[in-house]
Amino acid sequence: MTLAPSAALPACAAAATAAAAAPVLLNGVPGSPYTRKMLALLRYRRIAYRLVPSAMGVAGMPQPKPHLLPTFYLPSASGTLEAVTDSTPLIRRFEAEHAGRSVVPADPVLAFMDALLEDFADEWLTKAMFHYRWNYPADIAKAEKILACWHGGPKDDATLDQIAAMVSGRQIPRLRYVGSNPTTAPIIEAGYLRVLAALEEHLRAHAFLMGARPGASDFAFYGQLTQLAQFDPTPMALAVAHAPRVCAWVALLEDLSGMEATPAQWLASNSLPPSLHRLLCEAGRLYVPVLLANAQALAAGQAEVRAQVDGQPWVQQAFAYQGKCLAWLRRDYAALDAAARARAAQLLAGTGCAALFV
Repeated sequence: MTLAPSAALPACAAAATAAAAAPVLLNGVPGSPYTRKMLALLRYRRIAYRLVPSAMGVAGMPQPKPHLLPTFYLPSASGTLEAVTDSTPLIRRFEAEHAGRSVVPADPVLAFMDALLEDFADEWLTKAMFHYRWNYPADIAKAEKILACWHGGPKDDATLDQIAAMVSGRQIPRLRYVGSNPTTAPIIEAGYLRVLAALEEHLRAHAFLMGARPGASDFAFYGQLTQLAQFDPTPMALAVAHAPRVCAWVALLEDLSGMEATPAQWLASNSLPPSLHRLLCEAGRLYVPVLLANAQALAAGQAEVRAQVDGQPWVQQAFAYQGKCLAWLRRDYAALDAAARARAAQLLAGTGCAALFV
């Protein structure tokens, strides 16, 4: 039974009560790693939802700008529905609106490490996902046809071929946005293999990145790996050959609604395992130089980012959103109290990630 909110409750509390009572409405598609990230998170947190496949559309609903998936339709501060697409702020919003089964560790230092790894998966591992999907003939052939089937309703072969060509024709030129080009391809591919190896090592002893229960970072890695390890032929073959635990882990994370969670299941931030340090080292090696160079390019009004990643040249278009990612990470780091910040700095020492907060 749902009780009507008391008139004495603050408006924000009443809104949170209403949000928790109604299923969350979202529009998404299986080929979107961020759709998969958020669906798995909603299942784990036992938050009721209604998924409308993107092919069907949601008539009469506001449109996001730019159009990204998944699109959530949620009440704004004024009570009107708005289209929301950014998965990281959405996770924090759901933490405030839905009690229990949190994916943000209670320890602020562990929560910060979780946020850093979530950002790494969302913003770096997606480069590998996009690179493999639109660089290799077998991957293009599979993706363009299946993604076309997810676009609109039933279609005959000629129409399918036409839409498939449109999909690949639109996506392949976008490789420049993630930095995939002949110069950076070896960096992306070597980095993907090292990330698989680091995850495989971690999963030898731990069920999830944050211990025996998942954090937000688990769902971020899961989202990208639903494509890399389960859909696109080239990176999937590499995952099967080099990281069988990772392949199994991705399948398990799809629905953790039956798992119980307790506070004791989190890792202790004063003794993170070497395998997690290794993953942080990959973030420092691959993502941090690009994030810093991107911030410098944005500050200078430059359209192109140039960096050294793993001792090799990296070139991509400047990306305003990743400027926000850096600002959010720095905000979270600054919000730690002095003791927690010192502990975080100790954990980041030698990983390359500390350069973000100098």
